[in-house]
Amino acid sequence: MNKKSVTEGRRAVITIRGLKKFFGKNHVLNGFDMDLYEGETLVIMGKSGSGKSVMIKCLIGLETHDEGTINIMGRNMENVTEDELNEIRTEVGFLFQGSALYDSMTVRENLEFPLRRHVEKMGHFSDATPLVLEALESVGLAHAIDLMPEELSGGMKRRVALARTLILRPKIILYDEPTTGLDPITSKEIVLLMKSVQQKYKTSSIIITHDVDCARFISDRMILLVDGINYAEGTFAELDASTDPKVQAFFKS
Repeated sequence: MNKKSVTEGRRAVITIRGLKKFFGKNHVLNGFDMDLYEGETLVIMGKSGSGKSVMIKCLIGLETHDEGTINIMGRNMENVTEDELNEIRTEVGFLFQGSALYDSMTVRENLEFPLRRHVEKMGHFSDATPLVLEALESVGLAHAIDLMPEELSGGMKRRVALARTLILRPKIILYDEPTTGLDPITSKEIVLLMKSVQQKYKTSSIIITHDVDCARFISDRMILLVDGINYAEGTFAELDASTDPKVQAFFKS
């Protein structure tokens, strides 16, 4: 796979080497290696239980890994202080698979929540409305600012969750199955929105997905995770054309 042609001249913003994660006798990650480059959209695919979601949770400290190293924007995650970890988390946005909105809060309050948690980065403010509106306008939902999550469709919830991720203006966005549970038309809208966000904000993105159409449209580069390792890597076209039986089985299924 021609990795150099895709990443040449770009700086790595995330580097993972030899990542291992065990749950009892179940070895989910077995020495996973990965680089994410500045401004790149990297799609990671693999069958259910292959360790995709575990890997990104390890990235931001929601899971602890057993072996290996994680480096984010030049910082070794094993050596960071609690304050440094919180700073990193303002620079790495995470879009959860189920949107994870607070049901008891309005859309406005859901977006204000991370601002108030990280007020030092954003600076003092007495009215968060301009920042909230800017984020909602980026996802086409400024009109929904005072609605409750129960009043939103599945696609709208996913958009609000993305707006909440964007409000801290992260340099990196991690997407965990962003189109899961959505109908094909809404899935396509979310993928187009993700592409628009990447182009507007110049973010580096990791997208965990089973959606081959999503991967085809949005990826600069792909990794196929098999048996807990980076089994195959390249552009969508390169992996799709691979003669390797495991890669073929995945793409032709």
